[in-house]
Amino acid sequence: MPSNIKTVPVPTSVITYKLHKLLAQAGLGSRREMEESISSGCVIINGRIAGIGDRVGPEDVVRIGRRTIHLRFGEILPKVILYHKTDGEIVSRNDPKGRPSVFSKMPQLKTSKWVSIGRLDYNTSGLLIFTTDGELANRFMHPRFEVEREYMVRIMGRLTQEQMTLLTTGIQLKDGLVKFDHLSDQGGEGSNHWYRAILKEGKNREIRRIFETMGLLVSRLMRVRFGPINLPPRLKRGQWMEMDEAEIRRLLGLIK
Repeated sequence: MPSNIKTVPVPTSVITYKLHKLLAQAGLGSRREMEESISSGCVIINGRIAGIGDRVGPEDVVRIGRRTIHLRFGEILPKVILYHKTDGEIVSRNDPKGRPSVFSKMPQLKTSKWVSIGRLDYNTSGLLIFTTDGELANRFMHPRFEVEREYMVRIMGRLTQEQMTLLTTGIQLKDGLVKFDHLSDQGGEGSNHWYRAILKEGKNREIRRIFETMGLLVSRLMRVRFGPINLPPRLKRGQWMEMDEAEIRRLLGLIK
């Protein structure tokens, strides 16, 4: 090497992070969705088009379109909110019918957005979880992780023992074989009867369709648990509560 050329050491103290992971943690989508955005050329780092596998640090400027993305580095924890959904609300930001949206109840964020962990249909109440971390949301929802959902189900009528056995063994719906991982009789009065049901899927109107195969109508459906999170008894319908730092750390330890 010529003596007049000096080498400049590369700083080893600069810590960088995978771009698609940080974008997911910013609440912009799952890791896979962020990889797709990067592949399509929508993400810019310091004025250049980002590529799959790129890493960024605190000094880098990341944009999607004209929007500058504020990324979280280090130990900054995501936000997590628990919401007690009421009947008659949709889990969508836009609705042509103008129905009330659960997102209108959420506190405003300046630099990210709330990601709903799963959905509940219009006539289903109970626990909804919102986070600013797309990766965390994906960890709850992806079928390969088999996260339990627990519901209280009220039906018109009562299941026979043979029907309960069939529902925990497996029945065929149009979109595949489904079953309850647990189903127990919780009693009732008159023609109404309650059941506690646990499954590890989140297909559209799945529980209602399961009971319909038995000729039974679900008159009330409420989610009381999603994974390690139970619907807090003190959380009234239409209200939300934010998990504190200790609770979020425990959650991350359990789910990741």
